[in-house]
Amino acid sequence: MNPKRRYVLVGPGHRAKMYLDAIAGPHRNDAELVGLLEPNPGRLAVQLKRLASAGIDTDAIVTGPPDELERVITKTGADRLIVTSPDYTHAGLIVRGLGAGVDVVVEKPLTIDAESTRKIAEAVQRSGREVVVTHNYRYSPRNSGLKQIVKSNAIGTPLSVTFEWVLDTAHGADYFRRWHRDKTNSGGLLIHKASHHFDLVNWLLADAPAQVYARGGVRFYGAESAAARGMAPGPDRGTHDGEHNPWELDLRSDPYLRELYYDNESHDGYRRDQNVFGPGVTTEDNLAVIVDYDRGATLSYALNAHSPWEGYRMAVNGTEGRAELEVVERTAVLVDAGGNVVVDPSAQPESASRTGGERITVQRHWGLAEDVPIEQGEGGHGGGDALLLSDVFRGPGEDWLERPSNWLDGVRSIAVGMAGNESLRTGLPVKIDDLGLGVDLTRR
Repeated sequence: MNPKRRYVLVGPGHRAKMYLDAIAGPHRNDAELVGLLEPNPGRLAVQLKRLASAGIDTDAIVTGPPDELERVITKTGADRLIVTSPDYTHAGLIVRGLGAGVDVVVEKPLTIDAESTRKIAEAVQRSGREVVVTHNYRYSPRNSGLKQIVKSNAIGTPLSVTFEWVLDTAHGADYFRRWHRDKTNSGGLLIHKASHHFDLVNWLLADAPAQVYARGGVRFYGAESAAARGMAPGPDRGTHDGEHNPWELDLRSDPYLRELYYDNESHDGYRRDQNVFGPGVTTEDNLAVIVDYDRGATLSYALNAHSPWEGYRMAVNGTEGRAELEVVERTAVLVDAGGNVVVDPSAQPESASRTGGERITVQRHWGLAEDVPIEQGEGGHGGGDALLLSDVFRGPGEDWLERPSNWLDGVRSIAVGMAGNESLRTGLPVKIDDLGLGVDLTRR
């Protein structure tokens, strides 16, 4: 049994909810929240109120802005730091946490560029502390099922992977309302979103990326793309009176988002509901990537952020056959009679030809295709989030599937995105070694 660890969390926005709920709920006996750091005092108050309603003694939690991180760690005697702040702040907080003598748990991505990766590598080597990157997609039963097939050699040695991910006009559009729309904040979707996907492939292959070639651009969202299609300029935000269009998010329609963001704009001016077709969008919405791996396999990857449905298709081609995973997370984004977006899958009419669900199929050479059962758990991502949180707060045990990820896995996942961004800039393939990340990513 591990002793109860003391945690400081920095960045208690929407992303922090999973961790705060875990500490206040199923992991109350494993973890104690002793510090909460947030520059927006209104947002901080919202999360403290939620914790209090769950029975947490919030008077015992030390609070403050992120620039007081070292003071709070020292005052509370914290063991670990959880980082759920915007991506561009990750590296600085990780380095400071390690320097203050605590281990760090960081929401993906680890960081967004090569320079900050080098700083993290130096801090890890200097401190000897642990950094855990929470790649929860590994824990989803369907992805674990595919890993089981690949690792058990059911299709032989993997030679190539094809992977298409489509974000729909609810989820995908939301990246272009928030701080993610500016690529300098997140490294773009190749890092912020696709680091999950590249980590899946790195993990499936048990290999490290060697070279990346990428193409893509801002082709759908943003003011220039909209003007090119003849769209008239709209309101600069979705929260307004009067008629709305399906691309807008009115924060007043969601009590949690209203309380967390809209009611606290006066503190920092941050708008969570910006116009997806307004100026300032620099994050690419259409991307295609080819990745060469150290041991010879190749990944062909595509990401689209304005699809009418959401899900992904992945196939691993091996020397003895092929394994396929197809996932339809949401079959459609519909609009009701009042013009409001409906994302409830149950609202789909029976006549729809696309149905939701997930399916793993294996077909060996000279044999028939066979579906492989997927064992579901309870909670987010088919029970995967609960497994991840157990590893985070109780510590990982022996796992044949090697799902717990460390900071080197975090670097491997963002290395593809960083090389992809450089390839987008130059139009040339980019070797991972040429990024100068300050760490050896090869697998022995």
